[in-house]
Amino acid sequence: MIRVFPRVTRATPRDELAYAGPPDLFTDPADEVHISVAFTADLLRAERLAYDWQGWAPRVLLGGPATGQRSEAFVPGRYVKPGYVITSRGCPCTCWFCDVWRRENDAPRALPRELAIAEGWNVLDDNLLACSRPHVEAVFRMLARQARRAEFTGGLWAAGLQDYQVGLLADLKPRPRCFFAYDPGDPFETLRSAARRMLTAGFTEASHRLLCYVLIGYPHDTMAAAEKRLEDMVRIGFTPFAMLWEPDRPAAEKFRPSPDWQAFRRRWIRPAIIHARGA
Repeated sequence: MIRVFPRVTRATPRDELAYAGPPDLFTDPADEVHISVAFTADLLRAERLAYDWQGWAPRVLLGGPATGQRSEAFVPGRYVKPGYVITSRGCPCTCWFCDVWRRENDAPRALPRELAIAEGWNVLDDNLLACSRPHVEAVFRMLARQARRAEFTGGLWAAGLQDYQVGLLADLKPRPRCFFAYDPGDPFETLRSAARRMLTAGFTEASHRLLCYVLIGYPHDTMAAAEKRLEDMVRIGFTPFAMLWEPDRPAAEKFRPSPDWQAFRRRWIRPAIIHARGA
């Protein structure tokens, strides 16, 4: 099975059956071709790639989170490279800017679907901290076996952070990179509480291992308001990482952030720049 990706990211597989574009003269036919698209901005390119790959396999399938299709069992190394792992799917939150709960949940506000736990070090779950305690503890036992520092780039839910989870995070050696999220509507106190508890457990601001995704540029957002949110995260001990909102449906195109938002974002994605200016 050949897997095709519209863009290359850090998580994109690099094996000989993973492609980031159309076939070439040296590409052998396959039983199936899967076009995997994670971002809605790549849908048009993914559709062109699906056309380009016709003739290389009896079945050319287009799928992935951006298509709105529900995800099934996680197969290590298939659509993300080895080391990246998904142990659950879905989220009990019903955020207006996120399609995870619409795509993955059995019902609104349902708890995540817990999957078999594969080996890996970079956890991409939609909301691991919303899973049952036995599942969460099993994931951390798996992470403790890995030879690499654990990372939670899928994001951690500050509002759901429980004391036992703080302990699990602090007990991992070396201490992991923890990406929390500060989204529209989230109370600031929720993030401040999470930062205070993590710092008390032994994390440090200087290590820059407490990070926080901050959504910017969404409808009616302003750069002044976005900058304050980002600066607030620095003030309480997080290293912020600006995430620029993009419309996920034609009706929202009128709210697409203007080009100057891109320049603004670039100032808020590099820890060295963020902390050097003493934000």
